[in-house]
Amino acid sequence: MSRTSLLIVLLFAVPAICAAQTVPEKGGNEIQIWSGGGHSVPGGTSRTGVFNAGLRYGWVLTDAHLPGLLRGRFEYAVDAVPAFLVFQPANTAYGVGFDPLGLKWNFERHRRLSPYLELCGGLLFTSHNVPTGTNNVNFTDQAAFGTHILGAKYNWSLELRYMHISNAGLATPNPGVNTVQVRLGVGKFFGGHRP
Repeated sequence: MSRTSLLIVLLFAVPAICAAQTVPEKGGNEIQIWSGGGHSVPGGTSRTGVFNAGLRYGWVLTDAHLPGLLRGRFEYAVDAVPAFLVFQPANTAYGVGFDPLGLKWNFERHRRLSPYLELCGGLLFTSHNVPTGTNNVNFTDQAAFGTHILGAKYNWSLELRYMHISNAGLATPNPGVNTVQVRLGVGKFFGGHRP
């Protein structure tokens, strides 16, 4: 079975047999396929673009907390990133990544929208040095603001993501790459319980 077929099976077959859920709820899970891309911004190496695609699995850990507009639920998530391209002036680096640290705050639902904030971190391994002349092993620090657009069976997510790619001193020099990306995903929340 190809990697793409496996991702499709995980996204559609597994959630279909789980209890239905349209919003993040304590004890529930999130599964999602996503893709994003963007370009470098000041503060690091310039003239660099990125494209990535991956699979997310998340665990909603809490009931709703905090007052008013801040009210929401905490989710822990991990991302597997089997496709990561870095378009540099010297070459295009192909890579894979893994984000074992995804800290996500899902704000309370407002009609069909469920906004969220996220801090994320992981590793990136590439076929060429990123940036050119540095290292092919990097760390990815990320911050995102987005929203789930909730549907009866599946939800879409749309977000703006800042990503810093750096070797954290594994090689010299270490100019890093700062990017702003737009990410689109399709997925589902399942399991959990309503308080």
